[in-house]
Amino acid sequence: MTGSRYMWRALSFYVFASILALFALVPFFWMISTSLKSKGALFIIPIQWLPEQVSFEGYTKIFTLFPFARAIFNSAFVSVASTSITLLSALMAAYVFAKLEFKGREVLFALFLATMMVPGQVTTIPVFLVLKNLGLVNSFTGLLLPSIFNPFAIFMLRQFMKTVHSDFMDAAFMDGASHAGVFRRIMLPLSMPIIATLAVITFMGVWNDYFWPLVILSDREKMTLPLALSQLSGQYANEYNTLMAGSLISMAPIILMYIFAQRYFKSGLQLGGIK
Repeated sequence: MTGSRYMWRALSFYVFASILALFALVPFFWMISTSLKSKGALFIIPIQWLPEQVSFEGYTKIFTLFPFARAIFNSAFVSVASTSITLLSALMAAYVFAKLEFKGREVLFALFLATMMVPGQVTTIPVFLVLKNLGLVNSFTGLLLPSIFNPFAIFMLRQFMKTVHSDFMDAAFMDGASHAGVFRRIMLPLSMPIIATLAVITFMGVWNDYFWPLVILSDREKMTLPLALSQLSGQYANEYNTLMAGSLISMAPIILMYIFAQRYFKSGLQLGGIK
């Protein structure tokens, strides 16, 4: 009787979860369907969930009317560079906070964490003025420079590194290794799950970021993908096949990256959050 009750509860849960997943996938399916329709088939009533005739008009138009390929390259470059800068700086800072003893370490780390409570919009104008005085406005350097400081990444990495037993470091020091050697040969290999997790999170955040590139960049040739999509929504507001094609193209790298890194992503969240 107990086993039967447990089976029905499990079945009910899976049915309910499947229904929720279906509702979540309907907009995505509609986006794909709309992107494969011609402009004339967009407003046909009754609505065609499956296009009678597949058309790649939206995909071809998006590359002919706007430098969309350049926007994709810009987004890829900025996302990879920003992710690399964030991880490198956060890894070094996390190692210092986790494994090096110095006076005021906990107070300084608490100040780092306190910056997470300050909304990014509050610091936008001061950061912009600093970059303007340095002559870095409308440049990729100015766009990437704030990536050096990421308190969330430092926190996640520090929490993981504190779980690495000090015996590994002591053995390395006895063999003549320096802190740089311990960091490179011990901490980095052991931290790969949490590094992969932060890489996915950071890449997704930078790839989808609209506000900061809008503030810094003004040159059309330097626009990232979200800025390019906003240009399309203004010029081609009624051409939903073009808009949906652009949206799908912008989503593809994120989906592929998560699929390939989901194993590290899940284990990294568990290691960084629970431990």
